[in-house]
Formats: sequence, C-alpha cells, structure tokens
Amino acid sequence: MNLSAEMRPILLILALASLTTTKAWTQACTGAGQTPSTAFPVCDNSVFTQTSVPSCNSHLIPVTCSNAGSEYMDRNPYWYKFTCFTAGTLGFVITPVDLTEDFDWHLFDITGKNPDDVFTNPALSVSCNWSGETGITGSSASGTSTYVCGGLGKPLFSSMAVLQQGHEYLLMVSHYKNSPNGYTLEFKGGTAQLYDPLEPGLTNVTVNCQASTLTIKLNKKLLCSSVAPGGSDFSISASGISIVSATGNGCTGFDTDTVSLLLSGPLVPGNYTLNCITGLDGNTLLDNCNRGIPVGANLTFTVPPVVYAYIDSVMKPGCAPQTLNVFLSSPANCSSIATDGSDFAVVGPQAITVTGASGICTGQLTQNIVLNLSGALIKGGAYMVSLKKGTDGNTILNECGFETPAGSSVSFSTGDTVSALFSYKLSPGCKNDTINFVTTSSFGINVWKWNFDNASYSDLQSPVKIYNSTGPHYTQLIVSNDYCADSVSTPFNLPPKLKADFEVKSIFCPDDSVSFKNKSEGLADGWRWNFGDNNTSNLESPPVQYYPKTGQDMVYRTSLTIFDNAGCSDSISKPIKILSNCRIAVPSGFTPNHDGLNDYLYPLNAFNATDLNFKVFNRWGQLVFATNDWQRKWDGTLNGKQQPGGIYVWILQFTNPDTGKKTQMKGTTMLIR
Repeated sequence: MNLSAEMRPILLILALASLTTTKAWTQACTGAGQTPSTAFPVCDNSVFTQTSVPSCNSHLIPVTCSNAGSEYMDRNPYWYKFTCFTAGTLGFVITPVDLTEDFDWHLFDITGKNPDDVFTNPALSVSCNWSGETGITGSSASGTSTYVCGGLGKPLFSSMAVLQQGHEYLLMVSHYKNSPNGYTLEFKGGTAQLYDPLEPGLTNVTVNCQASTLTIKLNKKLLCSSVAPGGSDFSISASGISIVSATGNGCTGFDTDTVSLLLSGPLVPGNYTLNCITGLDGNTLLDNCNRGIPVGANLTFTVPPVVYAYIDSVMKPGCAPQTLNVFLSSPANCSSIATDGSDFAVVGPQAITVTGASGICTGQLTQNIVLNLSGALIKGGAYMVSLKKGTDGNTILNECGFETPAGSSVSFSTGDTVSALFSYKLSPGCKNDTINFVTTSSFGINVWKWNFDNASYSDLQSPVKIYNSTGPHYTQLIVSNDYCADSVSTPFNLPPKLKADFEVKSIFCPDDSVSFKNKSEGLADGWRWNFGDNNTSNLESPPVQYYPKTGQDMVYRTSLTIFDNAGCSDSISKPIKILSNCRIAVPSGFTPNHDGLNDYLYPLNAFNATDLNFKVFNRWGQLVFATNDWQRKWDGTLNGKQQPGGIYVWILQFTNPDTGKKTQMKGTTMLIR
C-alpha cells in the first residue's frame, strides 16, 4: 500500500513503535517462492491460493514514480514465473482473504537476465499496480494504464500488458500490511498462452565415469516434487543392478530439467534401456500443469568399455635430449602422475633413468607428459619408454580413475651426438695454394655444409679449395645426422707469394749516391739485382750505387728478381734518370705548339729544391701562372685562353736542401707563337 505524503509520518511513527514487538520487517525473504530465483512456476489459467503470507522484507523495487521510496518494496512477497508461448495480453486477479487489506504487484520481463536484476534494473519493468486502496487488484480490460503508482484514490486494476512470445516473466505480489492473511491469484482474461504445449519427455541419458550414476536430461523443466526420492519413477534393464535414489538437480526452486539416478553398483560395458514407470508417489515426473511423462517412455544408452590412458607416442627427440615428450592415447588425471618420474622407465643403448614427470595440464587432465632424464641421451639408437607402478602406488589413472595396466610402452629412436672438427693439408703453389679439407662420416653424419670466407660454399664431405689470395682466411663447417648438429670455425693464414718490389728515386744528380730499398714480399731464398750499368748484386739489401758522369742525361733500367728453393720467382724493373747536371734554370723561351719540343715553361732540374715557388707575369704585371710543384708546367694559357707571344717575367724562389740556403731568381722568357 502506498499512502499520501500527509499520512506517511503518522504511520511511520506507528511502525517504529511496533518494532519492539514485530520482528518481521527485519527478516529477509529466503523461502521458496519468496525470492525471484525460487519463484512459483505458472501454468495457463493457474489458480494459486496462498492461505497465509509469511512476514519478511527484502528489497526496494526500482520504479519511475515520483514518490519512489520504501513504499515500493517486496513486503511479504510471493514471486511467480512463466514463459509466454503465444503472444497476447496478460490478465489476472488477486483476491485478498481480507478485503480490507492492500496487495500490490509488479510484472518484470527477465528474458536473458538474472532474476535478481529486478531489484536494480528499472528497464525490466513491464507493468505494475501500487495503489494505496484495499481490495481486489490485478490486470484486466477495465484498466486504463499499465503502470499505476502508489497513493490513495489510484485504480486497483491496471490495463493488461502485452507479452512477447518466447520471453520470460516474473510477477511479484506484495502484501503491504504485516499480517498473515493470504490471497488467491487467478490468471484469466488475457489472450497470451502461458503453458508449454510440449508434452514432458526424456531427451538423453549420460553415464558417469564409474558407470554408477545416470543423469537424465528432460525435454523441459518438470516439478521437483514429482521426483520420487527412491527412484521408483524409473527402471533399468540391467541384471542385478537397481536404482537406489533419484535427485532433481538444482531443486532449490520448484522445477528441474535434469534428474540424477544413483545405481546399486557400476554397470558393465554394454547397451541398456531406461524406462519411465509410475512411481511409488502415484505418478511419473510432472510438468507445471501436472502433465506426466508417458509410462513406457524410454531411452537406450551405452556404457562404453574403459578407455585407459596408454602411452601412444614420443615426440622425436632433438640432439642429446634431457627430456622426453610423451603423448597418451586418452586423457589422464594430472594428480595421478608421480612427480619423481617413477611411473616411467626408459631402456636402450644408453643406461638412463627418469628423475621427474609433469603433465601439461588443462584443468586436471593431460595427454602430454614431460619426462626429465638423469642425463643427456648422447648415444643414438632405439629406445623404449614404458609405464610401471610408481612410488604413488599406481601407474597413471584416466579421467574416470581407472589405472592403466603396467607395461604400456612405445619405442622411439634418437641419434648420436656429432662433431664438426676437421683437418686440412696445405699444398702451396707459386701463384695459388690448394687446401684439402678432411672430415668424417662417423655417428651417422650425412650433411656437411662448408663456408669459405663467406664467399664460396660446398656440401661435399672433404672438399678441395684453391686460394689465389694470401693472408687471413676463415672456414666454417656445419655437420648433422638429422638429430644432432655441430659447427666449427677455423681461421688460418696463407703465407704471402713471392712479389718483387723495391723503392728508388727516379731522378738523381751526377754525384748522387743511389740507394735501393728492397720491399719484396714472400719467403725468398735468393735475390738478383741489375742496376742497368753492368753492375749486379745478390744481396737482399744491395749497397749504394754511383753512376758515371757522361755530360748528358742518362736513363738506366734497374731490376730485381727474387726466387725460392721451390722454383718460384718474380721480377720487377724501374727506370732511373741521371741528369747531366743539377743546376736549376728557367728556359729563355718556349713554343707551346704541341710538337713535343719546348712546349712548356718550368724550372729545370728543380727536383731537389724545397719550398719552391714559381710565378710568371705578363708585361702589365698580371700574374698568369703560379705553382709550388716544379713538375707543374705553364702551357702559355690563362684560364684556358692562349696568351699572346712576347716577353714574360718569371720569379723563382726555393731552398737548397743540402745547404738550407734560400734562393730567389728572376728573369724573362719569350713565348713564341
């Protein structure tokens, strides 16, 4: 009942005064039918007679009324649930035992929701009537609004809500007055169909791992109260096996869609029939409209043979494995695996023990077990892993708790470890070196990959490599036998080949001593010098040479030949020029006509001068040429343009390297066109 604002303070005082004697408001609603999750199931045109209403108090109901508050609460409630099987309007009448008492109601659409969401989600509200008036209330064609808020003078009947096919609904009936007087709820006047036209029946039977419990799936929810506790609603075609008890699963409310049957013992593998019969309670299982499963309805089912978790295979091991990946034919219980590995044994060419085992588990089951070994399997060959009883008293158990018989085994193989060590033999040559690389095919090696300086490659077992360069080199070998691989890298140096070379200046003055510096490479055993003037030497570093004064420029062809005891040799020759004199001078004229004679102007014989500076000026004092290199010559042009014939002035500055004396010379020259 909802009251006007003027009356609420008075009743609130009265309510507070009665708290010392009335404890109902502090009691939570927990009984069957008193909460959304335990609501009474409704059959079409059902009539519910609640002769008394237990006192309890639960939650505020979220409403959009302006006076929302404690007035909108499921006081002393009962809840009813139903599904709309044919769309239409909902009509019902609530008739109080005492017509002077106020009953309120609220309808919710809970399709796809948790039933308790009605206390927090106002969007689930479909229709309601919280009128403060007393007497008969409900939903009928006489109502003018689907939503009636609280207060005196409000109509007791709301208009009928339109229900949607397939939606689930909750109806809450609240008794505002704290008295035990009940009511009658009758669904009538609407067009929506609230009962399930599907006749109750059986869908399937599942058997637990131990084949001692059957779970029956029903085609719809049936009344928990119709399940005979002793299981007398069913019989089973199993000699010597009987049904001990039956339990409706999830029967905290009123109905269930699964029933569990406990058998007197486990069923042996085979085919069975479960029959529906009239129980000691006088019926089979009933739906909300008291329609029972037909007597004689039955289901056949099969109890399969026990599927043990045998060893199925071992993942191909890698090189020198210290663990093995074992796969099972079916899931095993992880807790049945002895962690010390004592459930397993490995035998083969190499003695080895299992020191640990762990399942790669999903939940409590696994089909993959990793075994830790006491060492690496370095000896190739055929091995076998087998199951035995471990320190935990069993082999391994399947998901139903059945132990795999000891002796389950499977074979696997692994390869030997390998080594990529190799040797080589050098055969030196005068120009190239040949190396024979040698390795083995032991331990099943069937792959050789050679890398020579990252420049060339070979897959031969023992390749031959010709080198045409000396100095540091690098060779890598990778070998494998399909199980193991190894790699070795070896740097080495090839000695330099004979290469004759010497250092000597190219121009000398008549009195200069000529020094030759041997810069040859390789391990020479002999040297032959020829100085071009009929003088020779067999020394590695010959003495200085003096060339005769001839009064003219002379060019001598000097040479060096080196050789070793293996018959290899190499030679080189270089010209040197002995000048007729070393007086520095600048020609008095030149003819830049490209005939090869006097085409350039430059300081002659200045090859020994240091700090040289040579400049040329025209008759107007303009600088037309300058250089610090005595071999750089003026060709009679300025900026690529030929200069006119005539007199030009030159200035030459240099330092005598023997005396350190600085010298400056000036003069003129004739450019002749």
